[in-house]
Amino acid sequence: MRYGLLWVVVFSYGLVPTLEAGDSLGSYTIDLDGITVSGVSSGGYMAQQFHVAHSELVRGAAILAGGPYYCAGKGYPFNLWKTLSKCMKMFFFWGPPNVESSIEATRLAAARGAIDNPENMNTDKVYLFSGTLDDNVPQPIMDTLYAYYQEFVDAENIVYVNNIPAAHAMITDDFGNTACHLMAEPYINDCNYDAAGELLQQLYGPLNPPIEWKADSLLTFNQSDFVDDPEAHSLNVVGHIYVPQSCVEGVNCRLHVAFHGCLQYEESIGDVFYTRTGYNEWAEANNIIVLYPQTTARTYLLLPWPNPAGCWDWWGYTNSDFHLQNGVQIAAVKAMIDRLTRERSDQSKWTGIRGIMLRSGFKTLQVSARPGINR
Repeated sequence: MRYGLLWVVVFSYGLVPTLEAGDSLGSYTIDLDGITVSGVSSGGYMAQQFHVAHSELVRGAAILAGGPYYCAGKGYPFNLWKTLSKCMKMFFFWGPPNVESSIEATRLAAARGAIDNPENMNTDKVYLFSGTLDDNVPQPIMDTLYAYYQEFVDAENIVYVNNIPAAHAMITDDFGNTACHLMAEPYINDCNYDAAGELLQQLYGPLNPPIEWKADSLLTFNQSDFVDDPEAHSLNVVGHIYVPQSCVEGVNCRLHVAFHGCLQYEESIGDVFYTRTGYNEWAEANNIIVLYPQTTARTYLLLPWPNPAGCWDWWGYTNSDFHLQNGVQIAAVKAMIDRLTRERSDQSKWTGIRGIMLRSGFKTLQVSARPGINR
């Protein structure tokens, strides 16, 4: 959230508990055409750049209070002036950002194979949300993101909600700050609007009504399995995932990745982002696995640098490839998805091999059924 409110992190950083690593992430039968992402604030920026970087994999994206691809540009830390005054508003707003710059950066990155072909996004579903009272990421920034997506996505597949008097926060219909105009911890506002439900229905189409989620289905996993020394890259050692029991039992499920915003990592606000924002209720009713990757604050000695608020990297504090497939945070989340979908990927490989054998005149061997293969 706004940097002017973040320095408290620097002074409390040594007081927050250290999280212990969880179990290894499992694999499930996941519909490879049902992988979508969403995020708020810095998580909105991350969801958007993950969608663009892996458009062959991701089938839809929802961005709340974020901005266009590669908005901050290159040259960290010298690009911080643009980060703080064009891609968000810290003290002054000199935006909005130039949509043509984002479009050009996308095409150049795709031309050199650093991201997938953006034409993959043409049939994707997109949901955008910008509160009329958001003074941290003003609506002109989200308007630019809307124009960006219109360049690559069929206009009929884009929903842009920009008429709700909400501040910079994740929006719910039953939890958070009841004053919708407020920007304060946990940066979740009860505005009588179910953003999680609305965005999931835009991404997936009509869904069953939400039902009570089950505590036993909320799991913790070790993010160290997917990146060396995660805290050096402002990633937490633990992540969270909601897996309905039906998905554990082998039902074909979809996968949604939900990125929290700045100051919404676990040591800052506890578990409320992954328990109270509404995703789990919809997931339980509709066979959707929800992955909640986690960041952490990263400071240097007593300096509020480079990421005191646990934001996702959309301006280059990890490295200059932050917006590309080999960016450390994007690569880590992609590795998590690969692990989750491994069972279906193994099945697809087996099906492909079997098809080749049949077309080549070979007889297939009779083998015992194994996980990930439907016989």
